[in-house]
Amino acid sequence: MYVQAFIQSALREDVGDGDHTSLSTVPADAKGTAQLKVKDRGILAGVELSLAIFKEVDPALQVKVFIHDGTWIEPGQVVLEVSGSSQSILKAERLVLNCMQRMSGIATYTRSLVNILEGTRAKLLDTRKTTPNFRLAEKWACKIGGAVNHRYGLFDMILIKDNHVDFAGGIKQALEKAFSYNKTLEKPLDIEIEVRNETELDEVMAIGGIQRIMLDNFTPDRLRDAIRKINGRFITEASGGITEKTLRAYGETGVDYISVGALTHQVKSLDLSLKAK
Repeated sequence: MYVQAFIQSALREDVGDGDHTSLSTVPADAKGTAQLKVKDRGILAGVELSLAIFKEVDPALQVKVFIHDGTWIEPGQVVLEVSGSSQSILKAERLVLNCMQRMSGIATYTRSLVNILEGTRAKLLDTRKTTPNFRLAEKWACKIGGAVNHRYGLFDMILIKDNHVDFAGGIKQALEKAFSYNKTLEKPLDIEIEVRNETELDEVMAIGGIQRIMLDNFTPDRLRDAIRKINGRFITEASGGITEKTLRAYGETGVDYISVGALTHQVKSLDLSLKAK
């Protein structure tokens, strides 16, 4: 449902009242074949989404897939071949490429960070720092790259961050309100809270009743001490300015998860093209 709604919205944005260039230059009954070619190196992502796009544009289009999501790709390879109405192929072309190039860039960067963490217990998390209306594809790409999807949006867990704490009047007040609110729900949500220092950590641990603690902007040494103090009572997550240069040091602290916003907001797309055969 979400995939179809996204595709329909994206097509409305791109096609509007018609692809007038194709309508004016390509006969309505023209048939053709195009190949999606690789011009870059990285992890492929977005193949499954492209199939849904082609189907939405024209169910009669025939697609042969040669390389699947999650595969390392090299320049010159052919990912897929689409045949059918030439006008339909042209209508789908840009949306397919925009999605796959962006998703492949995200998957490639994600995989590189996952590789850095290899051998540690830490798992890489994505965040809500995504492109509006493109979160579905970006989180999909993170998963293809080997990361774990964190909450999809504001609706699937209670994540109390610094602003929530400050607006609520403090950690105790924020947690009490969250506990009370959770009791009104048919299915209570997991609760995670961000702490900025050891004092806040001590306060959270004294109150308890949550599932996860996010340790924000802790150095690796401070994080290691915090993990020792928590001693498995809560799931732990590190966040805040963690880069590929510091990632391994954080992974070696024993933390359960590391969230990296750059997976989706600082990524170069991979170069792909769709060319008539």
